[in-house]
Amino acid sequence: MTKQKGGTYIAEALVREKVPYVFGVCGHGTVGLIDCLHEVKDEVPMISPRHEQTAVHMADGFFRVSHKVAATLTSTGPGSCNQIMGLAVAQTDSSAILAITANVPTQQFNRAPFQELNMHGQADFNQVIKPVVKRSFQPSRVEQLPLMIRQATSTMTTGRPGPVNLDIPYNLFQEEGDLQPEPVGSAFGQRRPGASPADLQQVVDWLLAAERPVLFVGHGMALSEGGAELTELAHRLQVPVISSPNGMGTIDMEDSLSLGFIGRNGAYQANQAGRHADLVLAIGARFDDRSASSWRPGYSWNFPHTRLVHVDLDHAELTRNYTPDIAILADARTFLSQVLGELDSRSVCPDESRLAPWRADIAGWRSEWEAFVAPNFSLHQTPIRPERIVEDCQKVLPHDAILSFDAGIHHNWFMQFWKARRPQSMLNSWGYSGMGFGPSAILGAKLAAPDRVCVSVCGDGGFTMVPHVLCTAVEYDIPVIWVVWNNFAWGAIRDLQYGYFDGREYGTAF
Repeated sequence: MTKQKGGTYIAEALVREKVPYVFGVCGHGTVGLIDCLHEVKDEVPMISPRHEQTAVHMADGFFRVSHKVAATLTSTGPGSCNQIMGLAVAQTDSSAILAITANVPTQQFNRAPFQELNMHGQADFNQVIKPVVKRSFQPSRVEQLPLMIRQATSTMTTGRPGPVNLDIPYNLFQEEGDLQPEPVGSAFGQRRPGASPADLQQVVDWLLAAERPVLFVGHGMALSEGGAELTELAHRLQVPVISSPNGMGTIDMEDSLSLGFIGRNGAYQANQAGRHADLVLAIGARFDDRSASSWRPGYSWNFPHTRLVHVDLDHAELTRNYTPDIAILADARTFLSQVLGELDSRSVCPDESRLAPWRADIAGWRSEWEAFVAPNFSLHQTPIRPERIVEDCQKVLPHDAILSFDAGIHHNWFMQFWKARRPQSMLNSWGYSGMGFGPSAILGAKLAAPDRVCVSVCGDGGFTMVPHVLCTAVEYDIPVIWVVWNNFAWGAIRDLQYGYFDGREYGTAF
């Protein structure tokens, strides 16, 4: 068996795992691995933005659009700490990323060398990163690399996807060992559990008996690529569809059965349907505080008076905020395929007259909402009305355009009024709401979909947190568009001051 450097093994493992890019910022801790990456630069190119946070957001955006896992590379100490916020965004929004971090050499563990964290344990950076990844692996010998890389790549794509960390003492990049390649670990979309026959039959019984059913879909639907099955089920049974922000576009939002976003800043018809439904079938969706309006009974949902079936790939979400009548640990697309198969076995055919009274109620609520918001869409004034910005973008952008949003006021308006036509065409920092995500993630999105128009809509606050994205776009010829919502403030927080603190504006205006 030929001896091999650890860095060479890692580079070749990235090729075997079909990792499309490494997004990273160099440092003394990673230079040994970067030299090995040079040997595979045609298979796994490295892109170096000006900040580690942006590197992670680029990998995140790439995964959301392509469902292919990219790697990040950060150096010992502050370089790796700089990526924590980006990984928190990826973890809460279920984006798989292979985060490779360098740590101090094993020979120097617990001697307080340059950039070691050792207050509670030697080379303790993996304790810093653990809350924002599915798992952190820290090999101490070069011979451990094959197993840990395989375990890491398997972990990040099994079940609910998310980032994993390989925290590698940088002497291992140069040290040699007898290294035998492990089988490929990454298997996104290859393991798709489904519902039990008994649960499936009960759910279909309830769907056929319900008079006011709704489907509530979230990011799990987009991750499972179940949009076609969702649309087929909705039309077959004439059941309206409510979306979370990361589920928007899994059914074309121009479809008459799409009700849009639910929650405290959602669409009126979606909230009305949610609180008046007699059956909610939630698939790949979390009932977080925004889509459940802080769990106030009767505002967006009316549990436990409404019957709830909750389907999710993450068991922790199934009973986190509401107790479902049936909880099903399953992949969204697999579950929908099972439901359609059960309907086939019962010879249930499409019927456009089905649930006509329920759909008439919803049409009335939609008309009320559209009449209420219509006047501001026709105003042409300065400052520009937010509704007009959304409408103008909708008019000029192609149906397959990809938009990434940051945290802020602009996000609320686009959630209410943007009509996503395709899955994963609206990229949101929904779970952690990290500023800087939108302007950065759009770069990764464009690399994943070079033939599609990619636009970041962001606030002036968020954009000026990561203005160096312009450098990366120019250096690597990544043609994206930024629409900056300039209100000269941390506008979302200033609005809270206006509304709740007698208009005392302090620390929020630029």
